[in-house]
Amino acid sequence: MTDTDERTSEIQEVERIIVRFAGDSGDGMQLAGDRFTAASAMFGNDLATLPEYPAEIRAPAGTLAGVSAFQVHIADHDISTPGDSPSVLVAMNPAALMGELPKLEEHGTIIINTDAFDERNLQKAGYESNPLEDDSLAGYSVISAAMTDMTKEACKELGVKPRDAERSKNFFALGMVSWLYSRPTDPTVDWIQSKFKGKDLVIAANEAAFRAGNVFAENADLWASRRIVRPAVLPAGTYTNINGNTALSWGLLAASKQAGLPLFLGSYPITPASDILHELAKHRNFGVRTFQAEDEIAAVGAALGASYGGHIGLTTTSGPGLALKSETIGLAVSLEIPLVIVDVQRGGPSTGLPTKTEASDLLMAFYGRHGEAPLPVVCANTPADCFFAAIEATRIAVEYRTPVILLSDGYLGNGTEPWKLPNVDDLPEIHVEFLEGPNHVNEDGEEEFLPYLRDDTLSRPWILPGTTGLAHRVGGIEKDITGNISYDPANHEYMVRTRAAHIAKIADSIPEIEPKGDADGDIVVVGWGSTYGPITAAVGRMRRKGAKVAHIHLRHLNPFPPNLGELLKSFDQVIVPEMNLGQLARLIRADFLVDAKSISKITGQPFTPAELVERIEEAVND
Repeated sequence: MTDTDERTSEIQEVERIIVRFAGDSGDGMQLAGDRFTAASAMFGNDLATLPEYPAEIRAPAGTLAGVSAFQVHIADHDISTPGDSPSVLVAMNPAALMGELPKLEEHGTIIINTDAFDERNLQKAGYESNPLEDDSLAGYSVISAAMTDMTKEACKELGVKPRDAERSKNFFALGMVSWLYSRPTDPTVDWIQSKFKGKDLVIAANEAAFRAGNVFAENADLWASRRIVRPAVLPAGTYTNINGNTALSWGLLAASKQAGLPLFLGSYPITPASDILHELAKHRNFGVRTFQAEDEIAAVGAALGASYGGHIGLTTTSGPGLALKSETIGLAVSLEIPLVIVDVQRGGPSTGLPTKTEASDLLMAFYGRHGEAPLPVVCANTPADCFFAAIEATRIAVEYRTPVILLSDGYLGNGTEPWKLPNVDDLPEIHVEFLEGPNHVNEDGEEEFLPYLRDDTLSRPWILPGTTGLAHRVGGIEKDITGNISYDPANHEYMVRTRAAHIAKIADSIPEIEPKGDADGDIVVVGWGSTYGPITAAVGRMRRKGAKVAHIHLRHLNPFPPNLGELLKSFDQVIVPEMNLGQLARLIRADFLVDAKSISKITGQPFTPAELVERIEEAVND
């Protein structure tokens, strides 16, 4: 047995690691993090990611504002969050070290590109002295490498210009981290060859840098730092690593197939929703039509027109775009035809924090239209769950002939996790029925057509334009059951109340919700959207410490599940963590008259399990 074989057999096994890649927005940290994640997924780990982007498109290089970071948590067991604090920080320049070091766990590992620590970059980051030369990093395990120079050296014989070679230094860093944490190399090499096919020099440079980083780590006497996270034991099946925006796109495709209707997306690009437009544009073979409109108003108008024409009309946006779409959404409420509105939330108001996450559009989804204009609100809870939330939103829209708002957020949209591909036969059916003839017999025994005559669900018929004998008026002015314009006060009140009852009736098709954890406990933590992972982890930790705590997580926000009020009143304390100033807590108080205590976070970053445990305990003891 060789020395290397002996050392390999002594690699320390750990149950999890949390790696945070950070550097300038041009350093390729998102790509490095994504490839480390993909290799870990291929290895069989459970994982969760948190990509974080600079808010400015072209922030000055080397500054704190320009730092781009990607955190990935990999484990040998089921996990639900990107973790509390990273155990490893890859810092490609001084700004990355300055901005991200406070997040690193005590005595964590720092992997540093020493070539970037010159006087100019140190000044940009706000350092008065070089942290590589003073004692400021004494409490950490520091691994230093001249990544830029060694990347150039590895590419020199390939004929790659030094400036072009420098762009591959992210792969050098990735090679180091892959060796240190025993990641397989084949998935990364295969990806490089596929991604840059036809660009031989780019392939050669990236491969050379990746292998050079791997070899450097092996030869730098870092064996004592080497770790391995074994594959997680997950239910049998076929898995893929997926982010929320892709999962949501696939869910919409699946809903289109389940309904037997073509999908039409009218959209205007906006962060962080644009990737849904990009993904759906790839799938014309599934009958999808995508239209990039000149603005948000045109986008939703086109989508509503597609619904009127018998398609599944879809529009995707973020908070500012949802505000612009409000009048047309109100028109959809009045017309009572299907429309799916996806809001991938971000920090606000106005332009706010375009690249940071927040969940502060809930009350706008409920009330962000003039007049009494209720509509269903559905939310996704994890990146993979975006698939099923999209199907459910489409089901409600089509079967109840109503616009539906589907809420995601930046953390869900950009975050990734392993997803077990569902069996197509297990997907829910979506029932579609177009009216083809008269739907009423009058007092004289004559058949007639009433466009706003309602079925048992209080839904009006869906009518394809041009259907013989079913011509009728549509528009935003109030009408009566015949579709004729009406200014009668009593009719307006009847229609307003009927539309509200129609949305409330959707609760009949929503399953009762069951709490997880200690249903007989005194405390229940209620959440919605992307707080699912942190709450699940936090409640698990509290229960392991002996606390009796339950967790209720909502998919349906309007209407609520039919048994929610009864459930909440069975607990002494109701705690509601949200990435806003307490919007769901306010709705719960109003609807069920329970004393819901709000826990808010509006920093542009999701809750961590550790901080949530602390804040739940504070709220309980308050």
